[in-house]
Amino acid sequence: MNAVADAWTWLTDGAHWTGENGVAHRLVEHLWLTVLCLLLSCLIALPVALVLGHIGRGGALAVNISNVGRAVPTFAVLVLLLLSPLGRHGDWPTVVALVLYAVPPLLTNAYVGMREVDRDVVRAARGMGMTGSQMLFRVELPLALPMVLGGVRLAAVQLVATATLAALAGGGGLGRIITAGFDLASTPQVVAGAVLVAVFALLVEGLFALVERLVPVRTDGGAR
Repeated sequence: MNAVADAWTWLTDGAHWTGENGVAHRLVEHLWLTVLCLLLSCLIALPVALVLGHIGRGGALAVNISNVGRAVPTFAVLVLLLLSPLGRHGDWPTVVALVLYAVPPLLTNAYVGMREVDRDVVRAARGMGMTGSQMLFRVELPLALPMVLGGVRLAAVQLVATATLAALAGGGGLGRIITAGFDLASTPQVVAGAVLVAVFALLVEGLFALVERLVPVRTDGGAR
């Protein structure tokens, strides 16, 4: 309990929230890294998953290949990237490692969501003369949207937690608070940093849960 009380004391000290190494600055860095990696992951995974889910071929192979990446620890990927020529380019090793980590849940959820769309609805849309792109964007994607958002939600929470590894590569974010605590042998600071990451992840989880509740679920595929 002393560690928790000391961490609370550390968090409520205004001096720890200001300046370049303060919580506020590190939180902004963490948010920026998470958003950047999430956007890049979505740009890579979602178009592939939606197209493969639409045509119904090659998707299972793509999902299985992407899931193999889950067996490789992100830290190991980060170390390899740091030792590669990419390691000389600032935060890019961290960004690449996190993007590779976030792609599998995005790809899997989006593909599964597309394939679980009622085939009778798809056949009805085709019978109405819809083109492939119209079926994708007006029928299949609206019906698959809950699963797609579920994948984005999962990837976002995972990124928040894993982005702390950026500190090991000299990057910013809340992980710097934890590593600085280890350097100073300050258990309260380490615990405080861990609490900040956990709270941030819970907030992101809650935000996406709210978005999912607000997004209307279409059952007619939007066909008119």
